[in-house]
Amino acid sequence: MTQPHIDAATPGGLDAESPDRNLALELVRVTEAGALAAARLVGMGDKIAADQAAVDGMHFILKSVRMDGVVVIGEGEKDEAPMLYNGEHIGDGSPPEVDIAVDPLEGTTLAAMGAPNALACIALSERGTMFDPGPCVYMEKLAGGAQIADLLDLERPLGETVKLVAERKGASVRDVMVVVLDRPRHDEGIKAIRDAGARVRLIPHGDVAAALLAVTDTSRVDLLWGIGGTPEGVLSACAIKCIGGALLGRLWPRDDEERRATIDAGYDVDRILATDDLVSGDNAFFSATGVTDGDMVQGVRYTSAGSATTESLVMRSRSRTVRRVHATHDRSKLAEIYGGTKTS
Repeated sequence: MTQPHIDAATPGGLDAESPDRNLALELVRVTEAGALAAARLVGMGDKIAADQAAVDGMHFILKSVRMDGVVVIGEGEKDEAPMLYNGEHIGDGSPPEVDIAVDPLEGTTLAAMGAPNALACIALSERGTMFDPGPCVYMEKLAGGAQIADLLDLERPLGETVKLVAERKGASVRDVMVVVLDRPRHDEGIKAIRDAGARVRLIPHGDVAAALLAVTDTSRVDLLWGIGGTPEGVLSACAIKCIGGALLGRLWPRDDEERRATIDAGYDVDRILATDDLVSGDNAFFSATGVTDGDMVQGVRYTSAGSATTESLVMRSRSRTVRRVHATHDRSKLAEIYGGTKTS
C-alpha cells in the first residue's frame, strides 16, 4: 500500500467551497459509528438488522458533518430505504457540495455469519463527479495495482491478462492470484484463469475489500475480476484513486428488461468505464472501518474495561494520503451520546 505521508498545511487551489481535508477525519467518525453499531449483531444471523444498525449509526454522525452532501450511491430509492437513500441530502447544509457513496455494511451476510471482511464504507467527492449507475446494479470489474494498471483490459481474454501480469512482475504465472466472487456466473472466467496457470481466491461476499486487496502492493492478491455490484464499483474506484492502481468496469444488465431500462436511461452497456469515469473528481475521500476481522483492517473488539476498539483506513486522492486509524471507544459514553445502545 502507498506509504502514508502528511498533507501540506494549505492545499493549493482550494477555496471555501471545495472539500476540505478535515472531511477525511469526519468520515472516519462516520464509519466507526456504523461499524460499532453493526458489531453488536455480528454472528446473530440477521443481516437485515445488522445493516439497519450500521445505517442508524452512520446517519447519526452524518447529519452533523459540515457539508451539503447528496447520496448518489446509497441503500436504494427513497421508498425502499428510510435513511441514506439515493438522492437524500445529508450534512448540515453548509459548503462544500459533495457526492456521497455509502455502504453502511459491506458484507451483510458476512457480518450475520460472523465471517471475515465485513466493512462499514463511505466515499465522498465533489458534487457531480460520481457515476450514478441508474437501473444497472451489476458490472464486470477488473482491478489491479499501479504496477500493472496499464495491462488491465476487459476486451482481452482473461488468461492472456494473467500471463502479462506475471511477466510484468517478473514472476511465474503460478504466483499470480486473482480474487473472484464465488458465483456460478464466474465459472468460465475461473477456468480461464486456472488454465493459464494462475490461482484463484474465491470469496463469498465483499468486493470492496477484495478491490482494496488487489491494489495493495503488500497483499498476496494481484487482480480482482468478476461481476459484482455497480455501487461497490464506485466505492472501490474512490479508494483506488486514493491508493493508486486502476479499476475498469462494464455494466452487466441481469436480464433483457434491465438491459432495456439501462439503455433507455441513456447508458451504453458496452462502454468500458475507467476509474476516472466512475469518479471524475481529483479530490475524493474514502473511509472503511472493520466490522469483523479481515485482510485489510481489524474488526471491532471489546475489552474487559468496557471499551471497544476499531481500526479504519481513511484516504484522500488529492494528496494520496492513506492513514490507518486505531481508536478506543468508551461504550458507556457512546451510549450517552447516541441516546441509546445502538453502538454500545
